[in-house]
Amino acid sequence: MSKPKPESNVFETAKNGLVNTIEGSGDVVQAAVDTVADTLASTLKGAGRVGAEGAQAISHVARGVIHGANEVGGDLGEVAKGTVIGVLRGTKETGAAVIDTIGHTSGSVIRSAAEVGGDLGTAAKGLVEGAVDGARDIGVSAEKAAAAAANGALDAAGKVGANAAEKVRNAVTGTISGVKVVLKEPLEDDDHRHHRSS
Repeated sequence: MSKPKPESNVFETAKNGLVNTIEGSGDVVQAAVDTVADTLASTLKGAGRVGAEGAQAISHVARGVIHGANEVGGDLGEVAKGTVIGVLRGTKETGAAVIDTIGHTSGSVIRSAAEVGGDLGTAAKGLVEGAVDGARDIGVSAEKAAAAAANGALDAAGKVGANAAEKVRNAVTGTISGVKVVLKEPLEDDDHRHHRSS
């Protein structure tokens, strides 16, 4: 008997965990937070710094909870929000690493939401809300966290397609959870930037 790959285990654990927790409690955000934090904590135990292994684990967990939410009709925005908070709790990252982790998590959630045909705008807004909440919990700049979530979502959406990127951009532009979201300028604007600075 061949052992299943650990990745598929992490995906399945997160997916089933979310489905069971939502069915049990009905609180989608909390279900996502708990499932993500628990799955990551057990996957990364003893790993110390999160590094590449952690980034992979985050991708699998995010994918698991999004697929799980899709199965039970959970609100994608709430799941996205809970996923970011859960990742921060589960990885216990601090300082600058938090910002990278948020960006990575956002990208994973958007890719997964695109896989299940979910509303990327709703997911992106939830990611920013989760980043702001999660950052406040651990004393990281809410502005930086919001920007990391929005830009991570936008990068991933851009790879999905122009329509997806536009949806995400519209969803995260402005103020979310009391924080003004700062998006990186799109690359096409390079020319204008040079003129301004010269």
